[in-house]
Amino acid sequence: MTSTLYPVRSFTRGAASPIPVDLYRQGDTYRLEADLPGVDPKSVDIDVDGQLLTIRAERSVTVADDARWLARGRQSGSFVRRFTLGQGIDRDAIAASYDNGVLSLSIPVSEKAKARKVEVATVSHEVSTDTDQAPVAA
Repeated sequence: MTSTLYPVRSFTRGAASPIPVDLYRQGDTYRLEADLPGVDPKSVDIDVDGQLLTIRAERSVTVADDARWLARGRQSGSFVRRFTLGQGIDRDAIAASYDNGVLSLSIPVSEKAKARKVEVATVSHEVSTDTDQAPVAA
């Protein structure tokens, strides 16, 4: 079960490799940075479906058919990471960019979820002290 205390919550499910990410808040925007070195930006797919944000990417390693592997440490294949978005996120304003193998998402806080000041109104209880008023006839 996902806690509603956090506006953005991560979970991973399935056989695809998880994407390493950093997630932090900067002012009224959450910033998500995902490491995707060697991934073609055209293979990156970001979906927002209700409260679910999903990032998918593919990385393929091209090697000649007659190559004999001596060491293989670079992952290839499908990568996926899912996040549950809280009610205080402006889902329509999420933006993404890709630079030098890092996918960056800007996830803004919705206007209604931003902190605001509530003005305290004062009520006036004026009592008339005017003694020159004529008495009220009954």
